[in-house]
Amino acid sequence: MEKNNFSQFSFHPTLVEVTKRLEFREPTDVQMQVIPKVLQGRSIIGQSRTGSGKTHAFLLPLFNQLDTNKRQVQFVITAPTRELAMQIHEEVKKIIHYAGRNQQWISKLLVGGTDKQKMAEKLKEPPHIIVGTPGRILDLVKDGVISIYSATSFVIDEADLMLDMGFIEEVDQLLVRSKKDIQLLVFSATIPQRLQHFFKKYLNNALHVKVNDHFSPEKMEHRLIDLRHRNEADVIMDISKTIQPYLAIIFTNGKEIANKLAASLQEKGLDAGLIHGGLTPRERKRALKDIQSLRYQYVVATDLASRGIDIKGVSHVINAQLPKEENFYIHRVGRTARAGLEGTAISIYHENDVKLIEKLEQKGLKFTYADVKNGEWVDAKSWNERSLRTKVTTDIDKEAWKKVRKTNKVKPGYKKKMKQQQTSIKRQLTKKNNYKK
Repeated sequence: MEKNNFSQFSFHPTLVEVTKRLEFREPTDVQMQVIPKVLQGRSIIGQSRTGSGKTHAFLLPLFNQLDTNKRQVQFVITAPTRELAMQIHEEVKKIIHYAGRNQQWISKLLVGGTDKQKMAEKLKEPPHIIVGTPGRILDLVKDGVISIYSATSFVIDEADLMLDMGFIEEVDQLLVRSKKDIQLLVFSATIPQRLQHFFKKYLNNALHVKVNDHFSPEKMEHRLIDLRHRNEADVIMDISKTIQPYLAIIFTNGKEIANKLAASLQEKGLDAGLIHGGLTPRERKRALKDIQSLRYQYVVATDLASRGIDIKGVSHVINAQLPKEENFYIHRVGRTARAGLEGTAISIYHENDVKLIEKLEQKGLKFTYADVKNGEWVDAKSWNERSLRTKVTTDIDKEAWKKVRKTNKVKPGYKKKMKQQQTSIKRQLTKKNNYKK
């Protein structure tokens, strides 16, 4: 049997068995650095890219510390979206299931969109583990339905997204209602300056674990396609003829654009799903279920899917529009090439995106410039090569106009005749320049 290297951690035998049943073999970089420190009770700021294995970096050591003799909340896990909370809870339930009768661990999912009264009934006996969104947990704590003061550990997942979505204040109110010496485990792909105030308040002696993984996964290919005079739907249809994705996410910059693009692709015959924050909770739940059951091969999405939802099995990411910031590009493409698998990121760009492309290239990303013709990938010139060519063409245009004969007498159709002359002279100049090369 293949060696399970999770046995190097001081895990309870049941938990070692759980890792085997999860088919974990080698701990990821973030797991190697975080697990021992969590077991020691240290508070941690964990920074690593999406898909690096951070969820089990905190789940496994926390489960190891549960005391089933105490029927009280022992750790709280918060996530910025209900979908992400649900997905973390699915991993929690897997661990509980694989532990079997050896451990009677109990967890509850606390998110919006569910009946508060029914939830209150289920919480009459407190669970060991709470997973949920900060708003719903805070509501239940304020109503006296549940207490989190007994918790020894508190997890804040996707902290930067929590900040962006305005939930960090609710997290703050939850921590006010927790023990002062509670173990805080904060995970974030990026650490914005605005988070520093929160860290100073709660994390004076925290260990900052920053995994120096690549700016984007090594096994990912980044392709750029110039939009030129076309529209995104046509280009994506051309792309669909050249790739066979297991699952492709098509990112857009906004809900309305996502709606229009999905409708356009469906009209053209591409069976594409749709998910974004503008859908109702029921619609989002249904869409996510359809996506996870591979109902669609293509899914049009906003940045909600790059951070707030964990969609498994993504082989391709297509940016119908490039985002405005480098971090959002990384979050998007981080949906693919996860857990050591290969992936492809294809981005449609125009001249307004050049600054972003330059910044990404300066950070070490290597782009392949390409296009699709007759159902096949072809090489294309990079944006700077094309701009150089455009400048040369412009110079020839000006030179040709200088050689056009001007007339003092203006006759009907004179503009058309002058344009014909200019075109003829430009053709001669172009041939001359090509001959010189």
